[in-house]
Formats: sequence, structure tokens, C-alpha cells
Amino acid sequence: MRFLLVLLLAAAACGKNNEPPPPSSGSPNAQPESAPKKKNAADQARAMFDTICATCHGADGTGNGPAAANLNPKPRNYTDAAWQASVTDEDLRKTILLGGQAVGKSPMMPGQPQLKETPEVLDELIKIIRGFKK
Repeated sequence: MRFLLVLLLAAAACGKNNEPPPPSSGSPNAQPESAPKKKNAADQARAMFDTICATCHGADGTGNGPAAANLNPKPRNYTDAAWQASVTDEDLRKTILLGGQAVGKSPMMPGQPQLKETPEVLDELIKIIRGFKK
């Protein structure tokens, strides 16, 4: 009789929760694993600048990136205060989205049309460019 009671209690307890236990590292005190944290717009823009833009424009924005030696015309020097004053954020936005050739600049600068889907990342890229002004 006792065995039957234990069996019924165990069956009732199992029926209450049909979800598998959360994944763990095997430690009895392990916390459930969380999803990887998504980068914010500023981090995404910085990563994009460092991997794409800096190749030509340089990490310091002076236009002396590793690929710049082979380019004619040379990439824009973002530290030039006169140039910074001569362009609007909208000019920069259009150039980044459409590429150099679409705005009468070097055809060697590719557009980044995928940034239309993430305008906050585009805005952060413009902040990075503006931050080079001396």
C-alpha cells in the first residue's frame, strides 16, 4: 500500500510540469544560462567602423588606413576641421548609405545600404566621424 501511495504522489508531481529543466553546467548551484547580450547601436557602429571604415580611413580617422596606400584618390581625412564644417550629417548619411560614386566621390568607397534598417547605427557612425574633428 505504501508503495502505491509513493507511486501516485510521484505520478501527480510529474504531471504538474511537462517542461524540461533549464540547462546547466552540471553544478547543483548553477544558474540558468542566459542568451548572448545584443550589442547596442554605439557598439555596433564602433565594430563596423573598426572593421570596414578604418581599413581606408584609419583607426584615427586621418585617411591612412592599411588600404589607403593603394587608393587614388586617398580616403577622406576626418580630422580636417574645414572639411568637417563643409558637410552636413545628411551628406554623411547619404555617402555612407549609397557609397562614394553615388555622391560624386570615389567609386572605391562602397555603400552600406543595410544601415537603412538600423538608422540608430548609422547615426552612431556619424558621431564617430564627427568625433575625429580637431
